[in-house]
Amino acid sequence: MEYTDEARKASIREWDEFDRPREKFMEFGPESLSKAELLAILVGSGTTNKSAVELMRDILSDNDGSLNKIGKMSLEQLQRYHGVGPAKAVTILAACELGKRRMFEEVQYKKIEKSQDIYDYFLPKLKDEHHEHAMVLMLDAKLHALRCSRISEGGVSGTAVDVRLVLREALLCEGCTRIVFCHNHPSGNPHPSAQDDELTRSLVKAGAAVRLPLLDHVIVADGSYYSYSDEGKL
Repeated sequence: MEYTDEARKASIREWDEFDRPREKFMEFGPESLSKAELLAILVGSGTTNKSAVELMRDILSDNDGSLNKIGKMSLEQLQRYHGVGPAKAVTILAACELGKRRMFEEVQYKKIEKSQDIYDYFLPKLKDEHHEHAMVLMLDAKLHALRCSRISEGGVSGTAVDVRLVLREALLCEGCTRIVFCHNHPSGNPHPSAQDDELTRSLVKAGAAVRLPLLDHVIVADGSYYSYSDEGKL
C-alpha cells in the first residue's frame, strides 16, 4: 500500500518518540530534525524515564541550545547526566570533532588573502580550546597555505611565544615566503593585550630580517576576531 506524504507525516506523529528521529531522517532528510533529535540518533537510547530526545534536550537546555558549548564539555561533564555513560559521551564529542574537521576541510585549500580567510582557517582548530594556543601558518608566494604549526600552549590568560621558534618553523618549510601568526583568547574578548602588541612588533621585526614578512596576526575568539593588518598595526 502506498502512502501519501500527508499520510506519512500523520503516521510519524503516532510513532514512539524514541523511533521518530531515525525514521524522520529517512523520510524527510536531516534538515527536518532538531538538534536534540540528531543527537538522539547518535546516542541511541535514553533512560527508563526519559527518551534519548528528552535527554539530549536537557543537555542542550543547560548549554543555551549551543552545540558549540557542548563541544567544549569534557567527558566527565557529560557523564554527570543520568543516562550518559562513557560510550555516549565519547560519541557526542566525536561528532562535535567531526564537525570541526569538516569546517577545516572546507577552508584549508583556500587562498589566504584577507583576515576573514585567516579567521576561517584557524577557527576550527581553536574554537573549543580552553587555554591559549599560538600557531603559525606558512604561505607560498601565491598565498596558498603550506603548513600550520602549533608554537606554544599556555593558560587561560596567556601563553609565552618564542619568536625564534616561529621563524624556525617558517625557514624549515620549503616554499614559504610569508607567515601568518594566530592565537586564541578563551575569554571570548579578541582585543589584544600589551603583550600581544609587543609580540607582533617582534614578529614583524624578526620576519623582515630574514625576508619572511608577517602578513597578519589574528586573535581568534568564538564569533569574532582581531586583525593587526586590518587595524593598520603591522
